[in-house]
Amino acid sequence: MAHFKSYEENTRNFNWSIAENELGYKEGGVINIGWYCSDRICEMGKGDKKALIWEGFGGKHKTYTYNDLRLCSNTIGAYLKSLGIQPEDRVCLFMDKIPELYIGFIGVLKIGAIAQPLFSAFGDESLLVRLENAETRAIITQQKHVSKVRKILDKMPYLKHIIVVDHDEKKPLQEREIVFDLEKAAGVEQLEIHPTKKESPSVLHYTSGTTGQPKGVKHVHYSLISQYLTTKWVLDIQDDDIYWCTADPGWVTGTSYGIIGPFAIGATQCVQDLGFSAENWYRFIEKHKITVWYSAPTAIRSLMKAGEEVVKKFNLESLRHLASVGEPLNSEAVIWSEKVFGKPFHDTYWQTETGSIMITNFPGMKIKPGSMGKPFPGITAIVVDPETYEPINETGKIGLIGIKPGWPSMMRTYWNNEETYQKKFKNNWYLPGDRATIDKEGYFWFVGRDDDVINTGGHLVSPFEVESALLEHPAVAESAVVAKPDFVNMEVVKAFVNLKPGFQASKDLDLEIMNFIRKKLSPLAMPQEIEYVDLLPKTRSGKIMRRVLRAKEWNEDPGDVSAMEND
Repeated sequence: MAHFKSYEENTRNFNWSIAENELGYKEGGVINIGWYCSDRICEMGKGDKKALIWEGFGGKHKTYTYNDLRLCSNTIGAYLKSLGIQPEDRVCLFMDKIPELYIGFIGVLKIGAIAQPLFSAFGDESLLVRLENAETRAIITQQKHVSKVRKILDKMPYLKHIIVVDHDEKKPLQEREIVFDLEKAAGVEQLEIHPTKKESPSVLHYTSGTTGQPKGVKHVHYSLISQYLTTKWVLDIQDDDIYWCTADPGWVTGTSYGIIGPFAIGATQCVQDLGFSAENWYRFIEKHKITVWYSAPTAIRSLMKAGEEVVKKFNLESLRHLASVGEPLNSEAVIWSEKVFGKPFHDTYWQTETGSIMITNFPGMKIKPGSMGKPFPGITAIVVDPETYEPINETGKIGLIGIKPGWPSMMRTYWNNEETYQKKFKNNWYLPGDRATIDKEGYFWFVGRDDDVINTGGHLVSPFEVESALLEHPAVAESAVVAKPDFVNMEVVKAFVNLKPGFQASKDLDLEIMNFIRKKLSPLAMPQEIEYVDLLPKTRSGKIMRRVLRAKEWNEDPGDVSAMEND
């Protein structure tokens, strides 16, 4: 039986104290996410329950019980304390989806430090920007990624410790590098949990915008209240479920619903670090009898592309509930999943700044393919006029999504950037930056981003960041970056490039520039297409008009171009 009874019933008498009472939290008391995700589950008598089932390359696999999770996170936490890591110091987790990433995240929070998870595919430049902004004190990483840290080390005097979890003894350690082997370390039975309160900072996630550098989204330990209840009601994880969240903890889904939510309710979850292929994924579901699956539209469209025949090779009858996150889930994907899995994917809408699911399709609720669903109980969401920020009461009229501030997992600020944080609020509404409509039954329908940030595969890419990196290539004089439509990823990066004298456009130059960006930033930020132009559209003040270029790619009206310099 689903945890979520009915939308009307759950919404009518809702209060966040439902989660507080279930978790045993009292106002003014200690609330430490790390403790709730491990020690508390053990105290409930579930220490022998499987917490994490992990599979990696080369047939590697590991299983951890909740008692293992408690002991191992204690061990990492105690090690960090021995290095002098203090409460609220930033500790970066820069690893592939290996067990140390998940366990390390909990260990960092237990000692009151701030976890800063970063996607392991980031290049050295992307890494530097984020570590520099946070003035990160320590980084936990792997041998394969340590070279990126070495490249930028001279620019980071505040980074005191580079902790390598899988050190190859044949390779010498360099400046500030130390070795920590979780399997060889002596287990720490007792660790003093730092007495964090509801507003104590917990996680620092970096998100990209349309201008300026990536922003550090600061969350607090009280976010657990939202993450716990949304995991229970939206993902419907029950005591005997086997759960799989495919997101990397470098992104917020991978922490809110790949670590915090499932561990806080004592779920058994599976993690696969094998890269994507339809056969790989279906085999994983069959092998572990996964019941609840939380994935992304990009992956779902890739599975669609692989076809229906491959699905028939596997027994996927264990699947009970499917959910999706990261970008709008197109109606075709919902219809397709009902056809091949016998169940629809339930779209969920939220973002890094909200910390937990805001608008969603609930278990048992009527699914309208292509709709975002309805607001989570306790969340007041509407659409507002983009000019006045007043609520729009007209059914079907496009407006900006507005959410009433005050839910537990709402970001508390942008790190060292309070001014930009305050701009996210207008007329007492938090504006995520998306446009939508609401139908007569109260279902939300996504229309598009209100800015030109690129959402590729559910991950946000900043045009500004890619353009800045492009300018460092010796052939590039000027550049502009926009989103281009793509069947699988929804959007991909396209670059318009003006070359310096002496350089000629060619396929070889395309590949050279693409690889330059891939190594400097990440594979996600790498342009999938480069178009060489003599002039870029600019305003008379010299600002590149990306919307003119984007409109061309999407066959849309570019709008007012009266300010364009070279019209």
